[in-house]
Amino acid sequence: MRSDRRHFLKTAGVSVTALAASASVLHAAEPSPSPQAGVAECEALLDDVEQPPQETWDISWAKRVTGKHKAMFDVPEIEGGVGIFRAGIWGQQYTDVLKLSPGDLSTVIVIRHAAIPLAMNNDFWATYGLGKSLKIRDDKGKKWTTVNPMLSTPSTDPKSSTSNYLLDKQIAKGAIALGCNLAFRQMVSIVAKQDKLSPAAAREKAKTFLVPGLIMQPSGIFANVMAEEAGCVFVNAV
Repeated sequence: MRSDRRHFLKTAGVSVTALAASASVLHAAEPSPSPQAGVAECEALLDDVEQPPQETWDISWAKRVTGKHKAMFDVPEIEGGVGIFRAGIWGQQYTDVLKLSPGDLSTVIVIRHAAIPLAMNNDFWATYGLGKSLKIRDDKGKKWTTVNPMLSTPSTDPKSSTSNYLLDKQIAKGAIALGCNLAFRQMVSIVAKQDKLSPAAAREKAKTFLVPGLIMQPSGIFANVMAEEAGCVFVNAV
């Protein structure tokens, strides 16, 4: 990284110490990083952003945002999956209260930052022990969950009203789910470490665990802005 960018990171108004202190739940079990570690992390992030694109991104989803009522739900934290639930609740309430048909709504869910584990399927959660590392227990509260709490399982009661708000159910009904590629690097790192794979091989393997129908984007912020440009109301869902 050029020295001028390094100097900017060290002198910017946003304190690196403050950034380090606000580490997400993904790093809750790790030691608090030092300011120097925070600078290194920011430098790595900028280096990644500045690299030439390594793949073609699917942005055709924006053409599907055609409903009279459009909303984008920004989900940067897990928080029990409340951000994804709110997207489903909005759709249900708008349909019921305004007497709308499903085609009148366009729902976009952007999963980014510390919420990126919600973009991974149940097999990933079980294989890589996300429930334990994230300190998320199952429905009975006795064991660490081995499934993504926002996805259906064989034991999910289809008659339950909340089952309609699960991520896979919303996608099946037409909701657009987008994932942040920058945050996805955390999932790739988990695969690389546990399976002892190269970064490239780990990324390809991690991609096979993405929730079916979820569309990866260059970043969550990219997805947020594109959704707003498509006419969505921005909802801070968490």
